[in-house]
Amino acid sequence: MALFHLAYNVTDLDETRAFYGGLLGCAEGRSTDTWVDFDFFGHQISCHLGKPFGSAPTGKVGDHDVPMPHFGAVLPMADWRALADRLVAQGVVFVLGPQVRFEGEPGEQSTMFFTDPSGNPIEIKGMAHLNGAFDT
Repeated sequence: MALFHLAYNVTDLDETRAFYGGLLGCAEGRSTDTWVDFDFFGHQISCHLGKPFGSAPTGKVGDHDVPMPHFGAVLPMADWRALADRLVAQGVVFVLGPQVRFEGEPGEQSTMFFTDPSGNPIEIKGMAHLNGAFDT
């Protein structure tokens, strides 16, 4: 199995640790005083101090304009539901709240969009079968 790696900028490492480590439950890896790695649902993200990438709601998906660029993960449905429930309970402000898209179609998925404390947009998808991420 190959792992995906993404490095991007954040504005505050303490807030970043609280968000990714505390709220999302991502284990922390290596770090210095200018960056920190996390196990983001089985993949490596590296959060470096700097100016976050800008985004705008320019990605047309179904009936929604989603923030571009964004990153995220595809989770088994039970894990997605548990995370969605935890984020709702914690009062996370969603860009696009937890919902089902493409119901009854190939690629049916649950999804939610939110931002980290630095404004980086994240999409978390839930699928009954992870190989559904590639259905056409």
